[in-house]
Amino acid sequence: MAPDILLLGANGQVGWELRRSLAPVGRLTALGRAELDVSVLDDVVRTIRAAKPSIIVNAAAYTAVDQAEEEQEKAFRVNAALPEVLAGEAKCSGALLVDYSTDYVFDGTLDRPYTEMDPTNPLSTYGCSKLAGLRAIEASGCRYLVFRVSWVYGTRGPNFVRSILRLARQRTGLRVVADQVGSLTPADLIADVTAQVIMAQTRGQGADGTYHLAPRGQTSWYGVAHAIVAEARRLGEPLKLSEEGIQPVTSDEYPASARRPANSVLDTGKLRAAYRVHLPAWEESLPRLLSELMDR
Repeated sequence: MAPDILLLGANGQVGWELRRSLAPVGRLTALGRAELDVSVLDDVVRTIRAAKPSIIVNAAAYTAVDQAEEEQEKAFRVNAALPEVLAGEAKCSGALLVDYSTDYVFDGTLDRPYTEMDPTNPLSTYGCSKLAGLRAIEASGCRYLVFRVSWVYGTRGPNFVRSILRLARQRTGLRVVADQVGSLTPADLIADVTAQVIMAQTRGQGADGTYHLAPRGQTSWYGVAHAIVAEARRLGEPLKLSEEGIQPVTSDEYPASARRPANSVLDTGKLRAAYRVHLPAWEESLPRLLSELMDR
């Protein structure tokens, strides 16, 4: 029998892609902010108890990393209190909870990719709030899958790729941080892997737990900016900015309210071994998604 799936945050970058990827998996109810304000936790509880899902997928999150330093209560309500409530409901009903974590739970001081077993030490309110949500899920005793992702982008919502493309149309020079490394992760990859793992779970395959989910390879934000400009030009987009106009700077030269980890590279060996998922190189999805953004 196909599972009943309740998707929260259905209009965000990842949530929008999950609408597509989860539709063939089961009977999907997808709720965006207009249908359910996830910051009103009593409404969340009532919605879950009325829907009686066998799988809860939470793509809702407070992701304004710098703004979170000024809005700590809002960040913790959505990133920590909401997962705690969802985990409690999942535990009571026996549902599987699927949630998403972030590379920002690490301090970025390791000189190798981070594994799921490495100690956490978030540098920002956003990172702390996401870690608190994960800890609440773990403590609940519910069945859960948490995918830890990094440097997410897609065709919807604000993200680095959209910002660079917009600025490249407007400016002849740009300063981009070059001392933070990670792997640019398309939202549709996150959604597709989520669906693949859920389907495996429904067949009794694989284990619950936290898994790192990111493409192969690594680069800096400066490297990503170079790739965006080069690929957009190849696709025929008229840009004012050339690759030579992109200037590398350090994190100290580009201050932000929230500190970021210098190393956001995630080791995905556990996920690949458990579910045999294919994770492409980070560059592979960029031409397709840039083309979609330019068409818009």
